[in-house]
Amino acid sequence: MSLYYDAVGFLAPSDSQSGSLKSRVYGTKDLRALPKQVYAVVAEASKWSPILAEVVEKSQLLQHERKLTPSLALLLVHDLLLSKSGIATPATHPLRLAVARHKARLSAELTKIRIRKGFGSIDELRNHVAKVDVGQTEGKVPDTALPKQWQHPRWVRINTLRSTLEGQLQTTFAGFELVDSLEQILVGQSARRILHVDKHVPHLIALAPGTDLSNTTAYRKGLIILQDKASCFPAYLLDAKPEYGTCLDACAAPGNKTTHLAAILTSQNQARGKARIWACERDRVRARVLTGMIDLAGCQDVVTVKAGQDFLHLDPEQKPWNEVGSLLLDPSCSGSGIIGRNDIHAVTLPSTVENIPVPGMSRKRKRIVKADKKPVADDSGEEKQELVQIGDTDDRLPKRLKALSVFQLRLLLHAFRFPNARRISYSTCSIHAEENELVVLAALQSNEARQYGWQLLGRDEQIKGMKSWPIRGDMKACLGKLANVSPGAAQVAEACIRCRPGTEEGIQGFFVAAFVRSAQGIITHGPDSDRDLPNVENSKGDPGNVDDSEEWSDSITNAQGEVHPSHPRDEPLTTHGHKPGVLVGNDAAPEFSAKTLPPGSAPKDRTFQPNNISEVPGQADNENVLRSHGKESTHTTASSTLGGATSGDVHTGLGKPVQGQNVSDRGGGLA
Repeated sequence: MSLYYDAVGFLAPSDSQSGSLKSRVYGTKDLRALPKQVYAVVAEASKWSPILAEVVEKSQLLQHERKLTPSLALLLVHDLLLSKSGIATPATHPLRLAVARHKARLSAELTKIRIRKGFGSIDELRNHVAKVDVGQTEGKVPDTALPKQWQHPRWVRINTLRSTLEGQLQTTFAGFELVDSLEQILVGQSARRILHVDKHVPHLIALAPGTDLSNTTAYRKGLIILQDKASCFPAYLLDAKPEYGTCLDACAAPGNKTTHLAAILTSQNQARGKARIWACERDRVRARVLTGMIDLAGCQDVVTVKAGQDFLHLDPEQKPWNEVGSLLLDPSCSGSGIIGRNDIHAVTLPSTVENIPVPGMSRKRKRIVKADKKPVADDSGEEKQELVQIGDTDDRLPKRLKALSVFQLRLLLHAFRFPNARRISYSTCSIHAEENELVVLAALQSNEARQYGWQLLGRDEQIKGMKSWPIRGDMKACLGKLANVSPGAAQVAEACIRCRPGTEEGIQGFFVAAFVRSAQGIITHGPDSDRDLPNVENSKGDPGNVDDSEEWSDSITNAQGEVHPSHPRDEPLTTHGHKPGVLVGNDAAPEFSAKTLPPGSAPKDRTFQPNNISEVPGQADNENVLRSHGKESTHTTASSTLGGATSGDVHTGLGKPVQGQNVSDRGGGLA
């Protein structure tokens, strides 16, 4: 089974691994399976992923087998249906059994797809898959779609918690030639040792594509961090200040953005004591990766990891969350802006975003299938909790974008409710407006934005490097929802930041926007009430002034118009009622479990003991009771179960009929 666990990490490209799929697999030293086997299964499964993802979804495999993740399901189903040797695990392995028991349904769904696509046999479908680069049509931007002269550079962030830009230029990059233009990096040869210092994000450098730094001392000791330029935008745009309060990274693993935020805060806080960052990660496996990254970067004194903590379960009114002043929100997304890497195809994973009730469950209490928690790495080296690579087949794209946007908006509105928050950055690695500008617009139109005083951070108020970034939001998307207030739409688009994949900027597809809070919307606590507020001006074209009659946000929020209650909001029921994340009543009872033991081997305290005294008749002591295979077979006569006199008692004792003259006494005649 180690083969599939090793292969999962290579299904999606990661910026922390350089080069082609083959070089990355063979360059990984801690693999438990043979590298050639890992490479083969990843390469083949990625080619078939658009078809197999549909097979898994239509068969509802993930809904029935909760132990499987989308990545494992993709690999196992590929080998079950398409590999000549089958699944490379022992026959009794639980994960193999979890897939094998659904083989008939999986095969039927594959046959339906084959017939629908017009192929007469599985071999014809194999030939088609072998000839077609599936990644060109499944939502990602493939390498072949990019201008050949624009390569993707190796971006490196200098970790100022442990080193400096000047120090690294004199040590790790002492033999590199410094160039003034990023274009020289993008069109240059990969073998050249050239370096460009970025003009937008401080302490960020670009190297020639394919530059391998994994064996350098600086990389192993955390002096440098491999991180895409676009991935540095959220923490930099947030521009958190120590005087605003503590910081919260809502979706933190594996920690690139968290450590970048820690470096920014620490550089501002040298003379004012330690900064504080809370890093929430609901999956404990990813939380261990996050902790390792924080230790490597040297910010364990600044960052506190909340392992297993779901951001949506935080109570903003309770300490320490009511002291949070800045939030970094980078939720799960489609990953459509990620640039494909060399010889690996775009991977389409089976979706578990939607809540689908499993057939056959109790009608009294429906069991809802939740989104998968297994992390998938994006191109910036970050992991997404529920990253789903979306394909355009069968009109699935709009439906999945809708599901993702609802989840993203829910996280953003929850961030709005933190009473002392002053800044929020929202980002995705998606190129779709449904996950970007439309989520921002829906958030601005929400009751939470009005109630707590949130508005979009305008371009003029953004930090220098982000203000000068040339690519802004999608004007068409904003105009489509704000057609009657084009100045407001223009300002929304201008305040948003976009990154285009495969262009002269040399970065992946990305989106980021920041929200700020007016002074009237901030609820201060205790001695922090006199803290300086950010300089926020509500300009004439502010999106908060758009026409309220526009109900376009209903498509995302399912709201039916605006509600303006006259009664103030009640206090949350956290002091005497339910608390978030705490189970009560029947939900708090331990889960019942039972198991079958051989006859006579169960513990005495868990074995039924018959009542030999009060039972009628003494069934437990009846010698006619036979035991066979743990079950009783009784040979008890009916007479032994009846109390009182029997017919034999009547003819021998009390109740015997009156004696008199009978027929024989009278000589056989009639009386």
